[in-house]
Amino acid sequence: MHAAGDRLLHTPEQAAALLQVPASWLRKKAASGAVPSTRVGRHLRFSRQDLDDIIRVGARSPSPRK
Repeated sequence: MHAAGDRLLHTPEQAAALLQVPASWLRKKAASGAVPSTRVGRHLRFSRQDLDDIIRVGARSPSPRK
């Protein structure tokens, strides 16, 4: 069972604040399909799973040192 916070949808501004990125960047990436998002009618929203996926995909392994 999920906690109530897991089902919450975040506005682009709220999601951007959580990810510490500009809201404009997040909107552009969502519009191009580069990051997952949810549409509620004409409104762009981000679920907790969307945010987790954005973080997971953006994570990089450390490059080997020379």
